[in-house]
Amino acid sequence: FGTYTNKASGSEGIYAARFNAVTGELSAPTLAAKTTSPSFLALNPTNAFLYAVGENPAPGEKVSKVSAFRIGAKEGTLTPVNQVDAGGAGPCYISLDKGGTAALTAQYGDGSVASHKVGADGALSEVVMRIQHRGSGVDSGRQAGPHAHSIRVTPDNRYALACDLGANKVFIYKIDPVAGTLSAQGEADLPPGAGPRHLAFHPGGRFLFVNNEMLMSVTTFAYDSDKGTLTPQGTVSTLPEADRGRKGLSTAETVVHPNGRFVYVSNRTHDTIAVFKCNPATGELVLQENVPTEGAVPRNFALDLTGKWMIVAHQSGNSAAVFSVNSESGHLAYTGRRVSVGAPVCVKFVPVQ
Repeated sequence: FGTYTNKASGSEGIYAARFNAVTGELSAPTLAAKTTSPSFLALNPTNAFLYAVGENPAPGEKVSKVSAFRIGAKEGTLTPVNQVDAGGAGPCYISLDKGGTAALTAQYGDGSVASHKVGADGALSEVVMRIQHRGSGVDSGRQAGPHAHSIRVTPDNRYALACDLGANKVFIYKIDPVAGTLSAQGEADLPPGAGPRHLAFHPGGRFLFVNNEMLMSVTTFAYDSDKGTLTPQGTVSTLPEADRGRKGLSTAETVVHPNGRFVYVSNRTHDTIAVFKCNPATGELVLQENVPTEGAVPRNFALDLTGKWMIVAHQSGNSAAVFSVNSESGHLAYTGRRVSVGAPVCVKFVPVQ
């Protein structure tokens, strides 16, 4: 679990818990690494290393950091490898390319993205390159300037897609994973005032789904691997009809089920997970239900490696809850299992060796 570290939450860094994929049991989380506000985590392809952005600078520091840890998958331990400057203000997202040779970060504070090379020993290089986003949106309060919210590579490892809430775009970059460099390829617009946050690809690689934090919606794009382009296919609300238009609500995470038939989006101030049925041939989404998350502000969530379980982290509830997943209907059912963890905002599964 990645968390926000503060006195109110009591969190001190990254926490680890044991999950039983047969029974759905989740142990009480324990501190795995003491570090400042590790708000988003990423794993390398072999699950040997974990990477974390420190969204806020550590006490006495002026610059936010990105950290690398070696994973003791048998014991659930984290051993520090190294720590480098993030390359921008307010880093809120980190991901690796498919080969694990490049790490990419998004900086919400100054609206930039940056890249680092990853060594064979798991260590991060200093920033290889930093790209400053430009642009604004129709909401003068939240979209006066760029706010990069996430960046991740395409399934073919040819491009990196960066959602920018402030610019109201998905920026498309060609990536050289070995050199750790990015070059501008194009961009895709979202509906006015949408505020794109996170995206997830369909298992087939032809479609991707972007949750729009401000409009409480999700947009489907068709992805053309040859041209490196995104074409919008449609946008649907993440809320039940009775709650559409409510103020002060926001989405957070997008997750696609491994079978490609369902897409899930967290409504963090509605305290629900929106469950969509997905047409694998067209990428069309149809809202099926909104499931209460059993805790306040479901910031991030993840499916386990079997696709049979979901763990939802409650940022304001200081807890995480376990749900069973029906692979035929997509339905989520609360198991009654919930654990305490301070201000959790990211969930990652690591297989036990």
